[in-house]
Amino acid sequence: MSAITELTKLLTSLKPHLLEPEFVFCTVAGSLADYVALEPVAMFVEAEGVTLVLKKERAQQVGLAFEGSFRQITLTVHSSLEAVGLTAAVSSTLAEQGISANVIAAYYHDHIFVPANKAQQALLALQALSCA
Repeated sequence: MSAITELTKLLTSLKPHLLEPEFVFCTVAGSLADYVALEPVAMFVEAEGVTLVLKKERAQQVGLAFEGSFRQITLTVHSSLEAVGLTAAVSSTLAEQGISANVIAAYYHDHIFVPANKAQQALLALQALSCA
């Protein structure tokens, strides 16, 4: 199936899926290779250090510091990296509910990390957006 670029079709095909584990964002020194064994779901290199997104349980096991706990909602629609407006629509919908959205776009899907205590509310809001 080809990636979808049309916003209306993307929104009606979102099919948001809430993953069970809690995730955290950690910042560490060193190189990416130093942290691959932690199995992060995402890594990003910034001038200040490496950001890891990994399961909360794993971060606690190795003593990494973090602020906040998040749940991952995956939009199962195959969105194009060139699609315009999807991130804005999702972020606006969650902002209206007072929910922060940390969005990571991967090749096939967009993944939204929301505060763990607002995950169900976020899922319902995204399901409603998909039906609108």
